[in-house]
Amino acid sequence: MKALVVGLGVTGVAVARALIAHGHDVVATDDRPGPAVHTAARDLGLDLAEGPTVDELAALVAGADAVLPAPGLPARHPVFAAARAAGVPIMSEFDLAAWWDDRPLLAITGTDGKTTVTTLVRDMLVASGLAAVAVGNTPVPLVAAIDDPDTDVFVVEASSFRLEHSQRFAPAVGTWLNFAPDHLDSHPDMASYEAAKAGIWRDQSADQVAVGNADDAVVAGHLAGARARRVTFALASDADFRLAGPPGPGGRLIGSVAGRGEVEIARVEDLARALPHDIANGLAAAATALAGGASFDGVRRGLREFRGLPHRVVLVGEAGGVRFYDDSKATTPHAAAAAIAGFDSVVLIAGGRNKGLDLGMLAGSAGPVRAVVAIGEAAPEVAAAFAGVRPVTRAASMDEAVRTAVGLARPGDAVLLSPGCASFDWYGSYGERGDDFARAVREVAGAAAARGRGPA
Repeated sequence: MKALVVGLGVTGVAVARALIAHGHDVVATDDRPGPAVHTAARDLGLDLAEGPTVDELAALVAGADAVLPAPGLPARHPVFAAARAAGVPIMSEFDLAAWWDDRPLLAITGTDGKTTVTTLVRDMLVASGLAAVAVGNTPVPLVAAIDDPDTDVFVVEASSFRLEHSQRFAPAVGTWLNFAPDHLDSHPDMASYEAAKAGIWRDQSADQVAVGNADDAVVAGHLAGARARRVTFALASDADFRLAGPPGPGGRLIGSVAGRGEVEIARVEDLARALPHDIANGLAAAATALAGGASFDGVRRGLREFRGLPHRVVLVGEAGGVRFYDDSKATTPHAAAAAIAGFDSVVLIAGGRNKGLDLGMLAGSAGPVRAVVAIGEAAPEVAAAFAGVRPVTRAASMDEAVRTAVGLARPGDAVLLSPGCASFDWYGSYGERGDDFARAVREVAGAAAARGRGPA
């Protein structure tokens, strides 16, 4: 096979390397190759077409047997039209892995929470004595991870882009966490984004397992048509895996398992993180891991020991009775709304670069929000969303945003950076944004506390 790899990022390089190792011919193209791309192409001995014109790209596609685009390549990229015109199939790293490896895959998709649940499931399997690794939309692509013969099971973070471009994907367990608008800067519309997500269950068979969120109408609708054995989780609805009692002390995570009946998986007070979305993630992870071979003890240990991931509602400071939380990973209104719901009183810092989403959802979740600090390119949109709902102050830098929030906050409040937008206006990544927020909290809030004034 002659393959055209489009984009030599982390996944593109792993795909090209794997294809070459399996004896296939590879040609690569990259629209804006930097030094790292040139180095990778040279090391792999690849012919690299740099920034080809539409006609040059069409010729490359016509000369290939398959096109493997980088995850996240926008649907408007001319390579997709060229492939359709030439009748050349689009493939993903999932297709290659299925050719070369038959070990079980546990796949997780969703608008929010994929990385957290993928990590939790991996931890639960490891605690159960299985050699499990987290792969896919992570620093380790699946097509690279299969080189390790000692792995028992792969826990795959399945982005919409990888699912959309896969010819066939049939994980042993496929889990869909939630659905909300996202990536409309890459997918042409919500319908195509939804269809891509639904690919998590499209090719499964009756002896496989589909795990879905019964509280999410879109997910539940697709789950009803899944051919695999269906397992549900939910906070608000009756489900196979559910919360019994309050989302706090006294609450219990319950699972209904074939041959065991209802089993208490954990108590809410035993969880290191127990905001509502943490509990939902725990239920989804437990359902997935148990279906994938984890033990109850391993699942319980994974839940008890999980401390969360960086930039996901992480406490980064406290001053004058006010706590400061970094939720920079919340790059959609849906994710920000989930974080806001975990607090009683919030000064919200929101904004950044909008990904073509309706920020009105932020105002729809404004119950706990007392005041808003709007930042970045989307500051006018944030201000418009909250107009007449909550007071909004605009800030021109993260330092100014934190200073403003300190002035607005009262003892008992949470100052929450939960932007609802991407970071690429001011920062190179959501991690860089979160780190800068934590620095500003240390410097601004810490200085205020040292002067004995603290938040008002």
